[in-house]
Amino acid sequence: MPLSPDEARRFAVLLESHAEQLTARWTELVTRSLRNRLSSAELQRQTSDLQRGFQQAFSGGATDLGDGPADELRAQLSELSNSRARQGFNATETAVSIYAFKDALLEVLGDQSDAATLRDYVAISGFVDRAALFTFDSYVRIRESLIADQTEQLLELSTPVVKLWEGVVAVPLVGTLDSARAQVVMERLLQTLVDTSSPYAIIDITGVPAVDTQVAQHILKTVVAARLMGADCIISGIRPQIAQTIVALGIEFGDIATKASLADALRHVISRTKQSGR
Repeated sequence: MPLSPDEARRFAVLLESHAEQLTARWTELVTRSLRNRLSSAELQRQTSDLQRGFQQAFSGGATDLGDGPADELRAQLSELSNSRARQGFNATETAVSIYAFKDALLEVLGDQSDAATLRDYVAISGFVDRAALFTFDSYVRIRESLIADQTEQLLELSTPVVKLWEGVVAVPLVGTLDSARAQVVMERLLQTLVDTSSPYAIIDITGVPAVDTQVAQHILKTVVAARLMGADCIISGIRPQIAQTIVALGIEFGDIATKASLADALRHVISRTKQSGR
């Protein structure tokens, strides 16, 4: 049943009068659910802060987690989700830490099991449930953000653009080349061409396990983009298996220079540089 402002204020008084005992029991329950992966001191600080957050919200007459008096509590729940997500805990473990508040309340208030207190407890339980769900949702959003950031960082790390020679840069590709990674390759290569004013770029596919039509299209788009920037591209790392696949698929690289190895590609570029006098 819904919580009324009077019930919230009455419960705030109960929380204050049992603060020490409630914090101790709540900390014990959370420690058990997290299998001692956080220190008791850290958990006690968290539960103590959250208890004061609940107490402050109830003292202000908050009947829902979205009410103004619960602003500080929502901030604490978001911070807890952020901390747990970065520490490697899962969403369920994070939410259970809030649900444990109800168990601790029931045990601590067991000696005051009059009808009014029990009615207040039932009403408060709904509020705590919403707080736990808020924590769960916050955790999921934070975790998704962390995963997206890590994915972007991995893409950048897996697509380095290196300067091999004066006027020559190379992109050594390793692993599968999908659309997202191809976009990163193109952006980083073009930016490096601008930064270094390099007239030549080598795209090395030695570390690409297989070349299909999609991978070839990504490579060709990168070459075209580089040419629009005024740079000539050479594709290296064309192993016998890759060459056979390219022929079988009917993929044509047109007038794009291809070499068996990165060393061959570099020699080719140096030779062209000498001929052109660049």
